[in-house]
This record gives sequence, structure tokens and C-alpha cells, in this order.
Amino acid sequence: MPKAVLWDVGNVIVRWNPRTLYEKFFEEPAECDRFLSHVCTMEWHVRHDLGVTFEENRKPLLDEFPEYAEAILAWEQRWWEMFSGTIAEAEAAIEALHARGVPQFVLSNMSHEVFDGITAMSPAFRRIEGFVISANEKLMKPQPEIYQRACERFGCAPEDFLFVDDSAWNIAAAAELGFDTLHFTDPAALRPALESRGLL
Repeated sequence: MPKAVLWDVGNVIVRWNPRTLYEKFFEEPAECDRFLSHVCTMEWHVRHDLGVTFEENRKPLLDEFPEYAEAILAWEQRWWEMFSGTIAEAEAAIEALHARGVPQFVLSNMSHEVFDGITAMSPAFRRIEGFVISANEKLMKPQPEIYQRACERFGCAPEDFLFVDDSAWNIAAAAELGFDTLHFTDPAALRPALESRGLL
């Protein structure tokens, strides 16, 4: 049975979706789809998670798509409008685990430039004992090395952790390394999963 919880952040503790911002930019859904699939794509965004700054990462896009300059700049300038609050079930679980004395850590793909702002979004982050953030490590999930680094940093073996993430790819990589895993798709299923493992 796991003795600690290793949390992802985006869409596990806080809700993040670029569409929440860009639906304000584009009246036509098809134009919003085109922008997010051909301009500011997830493939482009992962460079932020690997430590490339917003300023550096947008330069090629501004050159290639000058007609979208305002929208490209908004990825940083209006970044916080991509969030739609916290996930109450995760916050409650973090507080309950803390009350039980269960160690809790974070392993997240995240830009170092937004870390402080994201962790200020919920008091639950104060219960987290340590963070491994992809931009600081120049590694990202699902690369095996970042999971191994989290184990080393937090002094636990993979089987000591329940790893909670919304990405099936990240979950599969963790399971292959020996982590107990929970694919976070339904917030209501979180507490029963913790209880079934004796963590709550």
C-alpha cells in the first residue's frame, strides 16, 4: 500500500484550459480551434514546461503569424485567464491527508515563470512538502527520468507513492516504473480511491 501521495497540478488541483481565454478572442469556434491547433499549440507550449521563457518561445510565432500577434502575446499577458478555479475535491483531499499525517508532494509539468502564481491559487499547496517542476529539471512527464528524480528528491521508492495525474500517458509511464496510480478523470472518485488504499 502507498504511504505518500504524489500530485499533478493542472486539471487535478487547479483547472487550466487555454480555450477558457481564447474563446474571448475568437467569436467563431472554428477560428479558435485553428489558432490552438496551428499557432499556439500544445507542442509549442511544452517548451515552457521545459524551461524556455514565454518571451523566447513566442518570437518564432510572432514572425510567422503577425496577424495573431495580440493573441500570441496573450498567452503570457493573460495567462491567468486560462484558469477557472480550483478543484474542491482535490483541495479537500489534500487537507484530509495532511490531517492524517500522510506525506504529499507535487510532480508537475509547469513553467518556472508561473509557479508562484499557481501555488498561490489555493491554500492546499501549503500542505505540499516538496515540488519537482519540469522547467527546473529540464525534464518532463512522461520521461522516466523525472519520476526517478522525484523519488530521489523525496526519499521514497515508486511503490511508496500513489501518483495522481489527469494524463493517461503520464499515468502509464508511472505505472511502468512501479508507482501505484490514479488516472484523475472524475473528482468524485478521488476520496474513495484514497480510502481504498488506507490513506484516508
